[in-house]
Amino acid sequence: MSARPTARPFRPRSVLSIAGSDPSGGAGIQADIKTIVTHGLYAEAVPVVLTAQSTTGVTAVRALDPLFVRQQIEAVLDDGMPNAIKVGMLGDARTVHAVAVALDSVTSPIVLDPVMLSSSGAPLLAPDAISVLVEDLMPHVTLVTPNIPEAERLTGLELREAGARERAARALARQLGCSVLIKGGHAQGQAADCLAEGDARCVWLEQERIAGGGAHGTGCALSTAIACGLACGHALERSVRDAKAYLTGALAHPISVGHGTAPVNHLWRCTGRTGGQRAEGQPVA
Repeated sequence: MSARPTARPFRPRSVLSIAGSDPSGGAGIQADIKTIVTHGLYAEAVPVVLTAQSTTGVTAVRALDPLFVRQQIEAVLDDGMPNAIKVGMLGDARTVHAVAVALDSVTSPIVLDPVMLSSSGAPLLAPDAISVLVEDLMPHVTLVTPNIPEAERLTGLELREAGARERAARALARQLGCSVLIKGGHAQGQAADCLAEGDARCVWLEQERIAGGGAHGTGCALSTAIACGLACGHALERSVRDAKAYLTGALAHPISVGHGTAPVNHLWRCTGRTGGQRAEGQPVA
């Protein structure tokens, strides 16, 4: 009897998420893994902060030892460089610095979602960590994706008007030496985000605002989906546009989980609204 031929292993593109843990699965590293997998990529994950939270809010936060966080990242990187990296909630200044040191020699695209507040308003980044984020970590990243309140904290400016947000995006891009996407979810009207690729190029990316969709984990989903696009070799603007389309679809197919703010529906491209089987006409990735 002849031996079965050995299958040639497939080497998928991968995205590493470095973020906080949300045990309810709506945001944080759990949401990142869902986003990566539904994009057909291999998910790697380094938790840096543990939270006690649900769809109704955050009740406790516990940071992991920064040295252990760095060791986790270095273990992954030493075994093979991911095609892109997404960085989310980091919690405190020591952890921000540890992540910056671990990513110092990375050449893959890095997307930073500077998580400062939860959807329910709970503080998720210590005030003294903001300067460390700007000085130590942001020089290593490809794109930073603040929402309007986060951009206001980074600039010290009020950014209610679109013109102010465009000027802030350009100024942050010059200051940080990376591209900046100021998300418009907290503004009125359409979901318009301002993307500054350095000081010379600034574009507005508009998408229909979806009423009634799950809002828990939108920032995590968007930034991770952008990282997925970059991992596939797509240009930054295309990656952002594709990520916005992915998030819009997820919000247009809401799910009901828990008793608070519903989470993003990451399964919208491969299941029906109630789950269980693939929605007709929808691709898996």
